[in-house]
Amino acid sequence: MVDYHAANQSYQYGPNSGGNGAGGGGSMGDYMAQEDDWDRDLLLDPAWEKQQRKTFTAWCNSHLRKAGTQIENIDEDFRDGLKLMLLLEVISGERLPKPERGKMRVHKINNVNKALDFIASKGVKLVSIGAEEIVDGNAKMTLGMIWTIILRFAIQDISVEETSAKEGLLLWCQRKTAPYKNVNVQNFHISWKDGLAFNALIHRHRPELIEYDKLRKDDPVTNLNNAFEVAEKYLDIPKMLDAEDIVNTARPDEKAIMTYVSSFYHAFSGAQKAETAANRICKVLAVNQENEHLMEDYERLASDLLEWIRRTIPWLEDRVPQKTIQEMQQKLEDFRDYRRVHKPPKVQEKCQLEINFNTLQTKLRLSNRPAFMPSEGKMVSDINNGWQHLEQAEKGYEEWLLNEIRRLERLDHLAEKFRQKASIHEAWTDGKEAMLKHRDYETATLSDIKALIRKHEAFESDLAAHQDRVEQIAAIAQELNELDYYDSHNVNTRCQKICDQWDALGSLTQSRREALEKTEKQLETIDQLHLEYAKRAAPFNNWMESAMEDLQDMFIVHTIEEIEGLISAHDQFKSTLPDADREREAILAIHKEAQRIAESNHIKLSGSNPYTTVTPQIINSKWEKVQQLVPKRDHALLEEQSKQQSNERLRRQFASQANIVGPWIQTKMEEIGRISIEMNGTLEDQLNHLKRYERSIVDYKPNLDLLEQQHQLIQEALIFDNKHTNYTMEHIRVGWEQLLTTIARTINEVENQILTRDAKGISQEQMQEFRASFNHFDKDHGGALGPEEFKACLISLGYDVENDRQGDAEFNRIMSVVDPNHSGLVTFQAFIDFMSRETTDTDTADQVIASFKVLAGDKNFITAEELRRELPPDQAEYCIARMAPYQGPDAVPGALDYKSFSTALYGESDL
Repeated sequence: MVDYHAANQSYQYGPNSGGNGAGGGGSMGDYMAQEDDWDRDLLLDPAWEKQQRKTFTAWCNSHLRKAGTQIENIDEDFRDGLKLMLLLEVISGERLPKPERGKMRVHKINNVNKALDFIASKGVKLVSIGAEEIVDGNAKMTLGMIWTIILRFAIQDISVEETSAKEGLLLWCQRKTAPYKNVNVQNFHISWKDGLAFNALIHRHRPELIEYDKLRKDDPVTNLNNAFEVAEKYLDIPKMLDAEDIVNTARPDEKAIMTYVSSFYHAFSGAQKAETAANRICKVLAVNQENEHLMEDYERLASDLLEWIRRTIPWLEDRVPQKTIQEMQQKLEDFRDYRRVHKPPKVQEKCQLEINFNTLQTKLRLSNRPAFMPSEGKMVSDINNGWQHLEQAEKGYEEWLLNEIRRLERLDHLAEKFRQKASIHEAWTDGKEAMLKHRDYETATLSDIKALIRKHEAFESDLAAHQDRVEQIAAIAQELNELDYYDSHNVNTRCQKICDQWDALGSLTQSRREALEKTEKQLETIDQLHLEYAKRAAPFNNWMESAMEDLQDMFIVHTIEEIEGLISAHDQFKSTLPDADREREAILAIHKEAQRIAESNHIKLSGSNPYTTVTPQIINSKWEKVQQLVPKRDHALLEEQSKQQSNERLRRQFASQANIVGPWIQTKMEEIGRISIEMNGTLEDQLNHLKRYERSIVDYKPNLDLLEQQHQLIQEALIFDNKHTNYTMEHIRVGWEQLLTTIARTINEVENQILTRDAKGISQEQMQEFRASFNHFDKDHGGALGPEEFKACLISLGYDVENDRQGDAEFNRIMSVVDPNHSGLVTFQAFIDFMSRETTDTDTADQVIASFKVLAGDKNFITAEELRRELPPDQAEYCIARMAPYQGPDAVPGALDYKSFSTALYGESDL
């Protein structure tokens, strides 16, 4: 050992005689930042200089005393360089070059330069500090040099969570003092003035030395002296500061405070191991808590979705038809609300549930946890089965509703037609039975008899003419029965009454004819004109009644071709009106001729034509009615034609939009398929690209909303077909839902790959290599590899799985990992999980057990008090609530079993 100052005092020390062994090179960036800080305040505040002298002197002596010496005056005792070199040897544990023994200025400068060269060799750049200033006793330069030494050998290696030395020391202080009231460490000057922070640091590590609750914030001098005295007496930390200087200085010197606080850090460095262990446990517990929250969210969302499906399916399966169009239209409106309002959020919930499930399973795999198994009946497959049942129930429901509306519309039309024909027929039969039952022929003269016979013949002609109407009424009633008309009972009752009455009229007619023929002997006079009139008036009257009936007949059409057909038929009817008018005039001329003959022959007519009740007034009245009904029919047909033209515009409008939206959705689905296969750039680039793509898809939603509006107009107009497009609204909705689900799932796959990459430390280059290899062997772009494709992929990545016994065994092992269900397919996510486990390390149950053992002080158990002291409150209580009591032979009251708890976190045993 070198004799540094033999003239005054001799001492020897070897390599093991002292020093904290700081050693090692430092970061040039850290020192540049600290030195720049020093250069900015070369002109020290007198109070700061005083604090630094005392603090730096005490710090130097805390090391020099290990070599049996000390300094009294910091700027004088380092001038010859001997004690400076000794200080560096003590704190570094290394030997410096032999000092020069001479006392001349040149010898002192050389010794100081050797010390400065040693400092520089540790990566420290000394700015504006030269040997001459130290030898000359320049106080500011000497203090700057000592501060540089303190930074390099006492503070530089302090780092918490990859922070710089100063930030690391500050973060360490903040964490240690966080539980203490009235302590808020934000810096290394005024945060320490009241002395509570110093006391808190000591109490956190040695609670038996400080009665913290008795300290008062308004008594800083007492607080500071208490901390300084306890640190010097029990922790071997020399008193480096004066309480009065700190209290009486507006802003205590930062370097002096940092130097003193660093001594506490090194004194309690043994506790760092426990803090590291606590951090590991906190990380593991945080993962477990987050996973449990995700599991609870999944269970809740799955229950809600399954309950909604359970409630909705019976509603969709209820195909009981209603009695009226209004009731069925309300059901249709309810179904529209279901498709527009109620189902879309559930589609999103189902997609989000699958995404959450996949994300949870990925997180569990990445943290070596067992896969999540949902409650009975709440598997993703259960939800998919329920959803398929829902869509099966939904399938055809809207078509059924529209068919029912058509059926009810047809029924209403037929029922109204039945009522019209029945009313006309009943009006015609009114009084006919009484007439046929009248026995007037018993007292009639021969001429009267003949008249009665002819009248009866006219009636039979009229009766035969009404046969078609009766058959039509019966046919309409039968059709109403076949279409399950809700009021079929009343229709059948009325129809039966008409048929029974018709049969009765037939029987009565036959009986009256027989009675008349019995009494008929001879007809002497016959009014041929009346008879001819009656014979021609009856069918003409019947034609007019049929024409009026047809002109007032209700019609229902669904296409413009159908209404144009009705218009054409009506035009054809109008073309027959001139011939009908000529027939009317001919019939009226017969009546006029009969009157002329009677007048000319002085025949007194009894009044009306004895052969018919159809008078000229009736014919004229009905003809006038026909003339009035024709323009009304024209107007009704033109209105319907306008409506069908409007419907055609709606069809073309919907088709035009649908023929754009439908191919657009199909194109986007194909593009997503290509994107999921090609995947260029970093995962973040891919994710951002997919999210921008998703936003572009979402921005397209107004086009679907417009299509929904057009579709609703079509349905409100009761339009049931559209020959201008092959796309229905249902096709568009299903395609849109599939598009949103596919892009969301693709984004989730990339997010899970990012989770895997970040959690496993996989580089972007590795991830791209894995993707390129997988895509190369995924020949059909199906997103999965068969066994032979997967084997080829592994061989391309350097795995020895050739076709021999050893290679086959290794390949079977890998397949059991990537395809545990033996599906015969390996997905890209399973491939990435396998490669990440092969290339990275993760926390294990053994590592967590080791961390708990550190916190427990090497005991086989841990106490609640220790957990609350070392872990954040919520995680400490999480552990206490789940740890079983320790049952070992060395157990004490309140001992907890951290080993079984740790293994349970990784699914290796049950708590």
